[in-house]
Amino acid sequence: MSEAGRSDAPQASSRAREEQSSTWSATLTWRAHDVPRMESVRVQLSGNRIKAYGRIVAAATPSHPAFSASYDLVTDEAGATKRLSLTVTLAERERQLSIARDEENMWLVQHHTGEARRAAYDGALDVDVIYSPFFNTLPIRRTGLYQRTDSVTLPVVYVRLPELSVDPAAISYSSASDGIKLHSPAAETTVTVDDHGFILDYPGLAERI
Repeated sequence: MSEAGRSDAPQASSRAREEQSSTWSATLTWRAHDVPRMESVRVQLSGNRIKAYGRIVAAATPSHPAFSASYDLVTDEAGATKRLSLTVTLAERERQLSIARDEENMWLVQHHTGEARRAAYDGALDVDVIYSPFFNTLPIRRTGLYQRTDSVTLPVVYVRLPELSVDPAAISYSSASDGIKLHSPAAETTVTVDDHGFILDYPGLAERI
């Protein structure tokens, strides 16, 4: 083997290891702490890009009727949400919602009725869905808060279930030794995450099983 061949081999091996370490897939499942509700999602990571296919299943509670919500999410290379499709099924009907962000960072929100709205949502790069531990992962990974100590307040496109209403909101994250402190329209708590930035425990909402 030539000197060039010997020198290229370690570099190629290093590149292969880097590509392998940046590519990851798993099925993650969370169970609510005090109500009959679960979420399961198949996640595929490629660098900072995320593809996710998940479902939330909830029995009736005083705050909402029984419903299921399935979603299909794709982010860009930086981890910012590119598009999200949601389908909510209730006993009496099924409804769809589509959310997409264009190159100008404008969001197009389309309902099953044909109603559509294009807006900036205060410059949001992430979507948050109520009752979902998974969607809190998106800004935590995108900003790297699971790897460093910092505090950020971020605008989000906030989706409520099962009604599929969409509004601008702001969520604050502050990483510390005991987890990541979170303040959102639905909660103020400290969440813990795994080595990839995905939620392990969200007190008051759900824990991973």
